[in-house]
Amino acid sequence: MARSMHVRRPATLASLAAELGVSRTTVSNAYNRPDQLSPELRRRVLETARRLGYPGPDPVARSLRTRKAGAVGLLLTENLSYAFRDPAALGFLEGLALACEVAGQGLHLVPVNPEREDVAAVHRAGVDGFVVYSVPDDDPHLAAVLSRPVPTVVADQPSVPGIDRVGIDDRAAMVVLAQRLISLGHRRVGVVCMRLARDRNDGFAPVERQRGAHFHVQRGRLAGLADAFGTVGVDWARVPVVERFDHSTANGASATAQLLDADPGVTAVICTSDILALGALTEAKRRGLRVPQDLTVTGFDGITDADRVGLTTVRQPVLEKGRAAGKLLLSAADPTRPREITLDTDLVLGSTSAPPRSTEERWFGP
Repeated sequence: MARSMHVRRPATLASLAAELGVSRTTVSNAYNRPDQLSPELRRRVLETARRLGYPGPDPVARSLRTRKAGAVGLLLTENLSYAFRDPAALGFLEGLALACEVAGQGLHLVPVNPEREDVAAVHRAGVDGFVVYSVPDDDPHLAAVLSRPVPTVVADQPSVPGIDRVGIDDRAAMVVLAQRLISLGHRRVGVVCMRLARDRNDGFAPVERQRGAHFHVQRGRLAGLADAFGTVGVDWARVPVVERFDHSTANGASATAQLLDADPGVTAVICTSDILALGALTEAKRRGLRVPQDLTVTGFDGITDADRVGLTTVRQPVLEKGRAAGKLLLSAADPTRPREITLDTDLVLGSTSAPPRSTEERWFGP
């Protein structure tokens, strides 16, 4: 005759309470509100739970009961690896995580492919609010976030009426950088920029595309350059601007090659990120151009690698930006009153900028 199998049923909150001779609320508080119990009582509850095999309150059931997920969602319209590969994104992520730690909240990454329009990941995310990190104004994932009845903070871009935002004044920061180059004597410049829209364009970006850019950060930085150089008579429509969809040093190098092939007389390559600028330095070296004697190169962001090579750039506080976005989302301020935090930037005068040499000097030497 088959032997009967006696399987021990897993302990429940009720059975644990009965074993301890306390209420179910007391057991629940040991996990969710430990400040409500004495250290000795909480220790006794947890030790008994381990002995009986009680795994703790069901987080799904708890979220259904409280209607709180205990997590902040970070919408990143890039592949997941981008958050850990791009230094500026990584600094922002660290700052946001620090704010979540202080508030006792989790952080749920909601990365999506920038070339796809499936918004299911946004609708599935079990979060109490969203931080939207640097997306175009026509992004369908942004629209999906805004359709959910949870607090939202935008970091960098875009500016959405009625929604809190944390960022910098990209246009003004780039004006300061441009004025420095103008003071050095540069008039014949070229630009390497990050993507301007969701459609892939790895090539020259005419003025119409720049002005209509759906990525407001890039639009602002290019507008700042146009403003500043326009004051000294530079026709911005004649300035070559090369766009790259993917943000990498390799793309910075290839864009710089395309730029210099089209206009070898350019005296300064202005990049809208440090990553692209590092690629520009690589291409300059490949061509035998000395920086800054033959070619000035500038960036934007102030990442560690930019400091290491002495890049002239604009430094922005990416960690503080992430922290501020988290605090803004998690604060108890009136949710009906949108707020905007604009952080300061600094011009870093590195060793990659100098007065231009004449075209003849550049190519034939002194």
